[in-house]
Amino acid sequence: MRLQLFALAYNLGNFLRRLALPKSIKDWSLRTMRERLVKIGAKVVKHARYVIFQLAEVLVSRSLFYEILERIHRLKPVPIETG
Repeated sequence: MRLQLFALAYNLGNFLRRLALPKSIKDWSLRTMRERLVKIGAKVVKHARYVIFQLAEVLVSRSLFYEILERIHRLKPVPIETG
């Protein structure tokens, strides 16, 4: 089971690197990606109607983080209309 989880994590990391990372950071190793993108400290601030994640901007700039999020969002499949 543990080996399967490692394989899944490796494949997800490669998927992210190939399809969602900007060209400027495509050469990052999987370890660097994990340390700079996944292990980001955040504070969750909850208000009446929304939740905000206040991220530490130490390792990755805000613009780079949002660019990666936008690229991931564009990977979402478009629903096919049937009718």
